[in-house]
Order: sequence, then C-alpha cells, then structure tokens
Amino acid sequence: MPTYDEQLRDLEEQLRHDDPGFAEAMSGGTPRTPREYRRRHAWVWLAVGLAALGTGIAVGHGLLIAAGLVVSGAAAQLFDPQRGRLHGRDIPSAP
Repeated sequence: MPTYDEQLRDLEEQLRHDDPGFAEAMSGGTPRTPREYRRRHAWVWLAVGLAALGTGIAVGHGLLIAAGLVVSGAAAQLFDPQRGRLHGRDIPSAP
C-alpha cells in the first residue's frame, strides 16, 4: 500500500500530465483556472455562429442560417462542465 507522500506525488504527477500550465501556476504561487473552466474557445465559436446566423437572416440565405444554427448549437455544448464524464474523465461540477 502506497504511503500518503507517494499518493501525493502520484497526484501531483497526474496533475502535471493533465494540465501542465495549471500545475506550473500552482507551484509558482499564482493559481490559474483549470482547463475545464476555461471557455475562451466556446465563446469564440458561439460568436462566430451567431454572426453567421445574423448575417444569414439579414441576407436571407437559408444555408448560412442553418450553418449559424449548427455552429451555435455545437458551441453551446462546449459550455457543459460535465462533458468530460462521457470520455471517462472525472471533471468536478462548476461552482
């Protein structure tokens, strides 16, 4: 049975492997939001989808409207903090 210190080292190594930027920020004393809660790409894709949707409505182009709806819907899925559970990763619930 591993000791408490060995368990902590294993946990630290797993954290360094999963999110090296977060691990470096924690060791430096300036914590950074974990990868699961950074949603910059989701906001970008949502803005692109809504822009395409708005442009499609303004121009009256059905394919552009459909593409905007699909991209916006896909971007909305990126905001789900529990999406990693489908792939076997245990992601804590958002605060």
